[in-house]
Amino acid sequence: MKTKPRVVVGLSGGVDSSVAAKILIDQGYEVIGMFMKNWHDESVTISNECPWMEDSTDAMLVAEKLGIPFQAIDLSEEYRERIVDYMFSEYEAGRTPNPDILCNREIKFDIFLKAAQKLKADFVATGHYCQKREIEVNGKPVYQLIAGADPNKDQSYFLCQLSQEQLAKALFPIGHLHKPQVREIAKEADLITAEKKDSQGLCFIGKVRLPEFLQQQLKPKKGKIIQIPENLPVYDQAKVPAGMEPPDWDQETLDSICLPIHYQPEQGKVLGEHNGAHYFTVGQRKGLQVGGTGKPLFVIETNTQQNVIYTGLGEDHPGLNRFGLFVQTDQIHWIREDLALNPGESAGYEARIRYRQALSKATLVRKENGLYVIFENAQKGIASGQFVAWYQGEECIGSGTIF
Repeated sequence: MKTKPRVVVGLSGGVDSSVAAKILIDQGYEVIGMFMKNWHDESVTISNECPWMEDSTDAMLVAEKLGIPFQAIDLSEEYRERIVDYMFSEYEAGRTPNPDILCNREIKFDIFLKAAQKLKADFVATGHYCQKREIEVNGKPVYQLIAGADPNKDQSYFLCQLSQEQLAKALFPIGHLHKPQVREIAKEADLITAEKKDSQGLCFIGKVRLPEFLQQQLKPKKGKIIQIPENLPVYDQAKVPAGMEPPDWDQETLDSICLPIHYQPEQGKVLGEHNGAHYFTVGQRKGLQVGGTGKPLFVIETNTQQNVIYTGLGEDHPGLNRFGLFVQTDQIHWIREDLALNPGESAGYEARIRYRQALSKATLVRKENGLYVIFENAQKGIASGQFVAWYQGEECIGSGTIF
């Protein structure tokens, strides 16, 4: 008689992972609950909002209620190395990291997966709102990452860096449900997490105050806030040429539309001072503390070398709204390796550059140096270091770090 497949569920102490565990038990899996402790430093958390102790207790109580074994695992060392240090170095370089995407790639579906495999687990499961399907391509199984059924909660974007090897071992038991249904199941099963608020904030560091968090390592230093006019000649070059499709554009056109624009102080006027360019991100409007401009002011570039923030006035500023972005070759990731583009090839997909953003039509053009992504409609606040993910219908096909 075949033994039941064994699954380790990452119990975070929230309702989603609690219900994921419950569903797996009902489906006949042998389930083990495991809580990941990822963060020790209490000095920068909003302590009453980051009660990992409470989360770990809730996770334990859920496991007890469901009658499954429970373990806590301390991954704070790996977490610091792979996530926290990455965040500091990205902000320091003037880029905007996405810790949640990295946390899934590096922690939940790598270190945590390996810990689960030591317990002879066949799969790991999480409470993510996304789905997995299996198809056959050239006689081999290929795993698809599919959006969650709840459009308000779809988290496929956060999993856009997973590989076929990682997806093969992943289960997403609540991906076909809507959030209210998940709470309903938790209530019926009398789970302590049924009414618990959703956690916000960095993966599961809890609510960290970002400026204080960054100030631990990145010291404040005063610099200039400069306003860039909207009639710079460089904006004319970054316009989409009429009557030509992106695959037919020459290299110069692709570069001027897709590569970030770098400004010089003499191109604009000084509006005020800031406390450190590395605390700001492209598209940001809060925290500049410059008054009297009439329309809102947005960050359009941060230069951490010169410690200058460049801004544009109003939502329609051409520095804020760009039609393209670029992903370097070593940063291109295909979940569907069988659909990967080779240099010289192009394809139409829908793409997003942030979580929960509506998908927009885009053309992907692959060149020797990387991947150019050109949108049908201008995108607001394309930020270096963030991730672009492209989809075919509800399937996430691949992703990459924005240059």
